[in-house]
Amino acid sequence: MARKKQAGAGQAAPRLKSTDIARLAGVSVSAVSLAINGRPGLSEATRRRILEVADELNWRPHRAASALKGASSDVVGIVIARPARTLGVEPFFAHFLSGLQSCLSGQGIATQLLIVEDTEAQTAVYRRWAAENRVDGLVLLDLEVDDPRPQLVADLGIPAVTLGSHDSPMPLTSVWVDDHAAMVGILRYLSSLGHRHIGHVSGITSFQHTRRRLQAIGDVRTTLGTEVDSIPTDFSDAQGAEATRRLLRAGRRCTAIVYDSDVMAIAGLGVATEMGLSVPGDVSLVSFDDSVLTTMAHPPVTALTRDTFALGTLTATELLRVMSDDPDPRATQAPTPRLVVRGSTAPPAPPADRGPHPAGAVEGR
Repeated sequence: MARKKQAGAGQAAPRLKSTDIARLAGVSVSAVSLAINGRPGLSEATRRRILEVADELNWRPHRAASALKGASSDVVGIVIARPARTLGVEPFFAHFLSGLQSCLSGQGIATQLLIVEDTEAQTAVYRRWAAENRVDGLVLLDLEVDDPRPQLVADLGIPAVTLGSHDSPMPLTSVWVDDHAAMVGILRYLSSLGHRHIGHVSGITSFQHTRRRLQAIGDVRTTLGTEVDSIPTDFSDAQGAEATRRLLRAGRRCTAIVYDSDVMAIAGLGVATEMGLSVPGDVSLVSFDDSVLTTMAHPPVTALTRDTFALGTLTATELLRVMSDDPDPRATQAPTPRLVVRGSTAPPAPPADRGPHPAGAVEGR
């Protein structure tokens, strides 16, 4: 016989309380709390009986009350300080968050995403969430040089994983990709084609992963005999396009350009076409990120490819481990992206065959 009576027509079913579960299972309210939250102090038979009653009645503890008591909220928080419009066209974040959530969903955990203006706003959110027991864990993205957030989160006692940092000592567990090796691979490839003057449209230079890419350029430019001119941007298509114009209008035009994101690479491809330059005849283009954007472009863009969905699941796996075991921080390296050569790169044309300087060709924005 079902334990729960059906509500009459037009009536809402009465909200069950932990006292109801305790009464039906023949135990105390504290025993129900121990069973539901997976805490020790009960025999397996008693725990099983309580959970069977709760499951039969489809009962879950009220979230507001659980938060006040410091119980699990089954939510992982992510706070990103980038323009919302930029994130809306960034395939990396969509694939990463999909991989992250697919792993967390298996444990009944949701993701709460908040977009703010800057690091100061991020730290305010972390403090508020900690005070309100709002989240069970955090994923920290876009770490900056000398970033205060990892230590703050560690001090707040929120289980967390960072993406991108592997500095030592680390206050938090991290998942990282070797951006230095990936950038070196791009430069060696372009050098092998004969490119000696290369442009670089970088992301935000305060980010740790951007600094590692810039460091890679400095480490190998002399060995490879290349000149690399870097222009910083905010990762947006608008700034990526403007940086491309600057590089292609320079007195000594570069023969190849490397972009720190796929969105900026496609914007750069549009600028080159707008200026009457052929790709790869006049200029070769390489993207640090790969996506459907780079494969559907004409020509398709040479890019570093990686399984961003799997990067999200790896990050979630590490976070679940931290949330359950509270281990010492460790750095887990994800696979280094591999270069996929497509139609946007080729050896540079001989100087005599290069088109005229495009400085005055097109002034469109």
